[in-house]
Amino acid sequence: MAERKPFLLRIDPALWAGLEAWAQDELRSVNGQIEYILKQALARRKGAAPRPAGQPAAPPAAAPKAS
Repeated sequence: MAERKPFLLRIDPALWAGLEAWAQDELRSVNGQIEYILKQALARRKGAAPRPAGQPAAPPAAAPKAS
C-alpha cells in the first residue's frame, strides 16, 4: 500500500456532519470519503473523467466523423 501523509484538517461541524452522512451512505470512512472527493476533483481539473477506484483507464473514444 502506498504511504499516506497525515495532516490536520479543521472543518466546520455542519460540513463534517454532511461528509459523515455521505460517507456512511457509500460505506466509507470520512477520511476515505474526503480522499475520494479530492481524487475526483483532481481528475476533473486535469480533464480526465473520474473512475471508480481499482478500474483501469479506458482507451480514449474515437471522435465522431463529420457528415
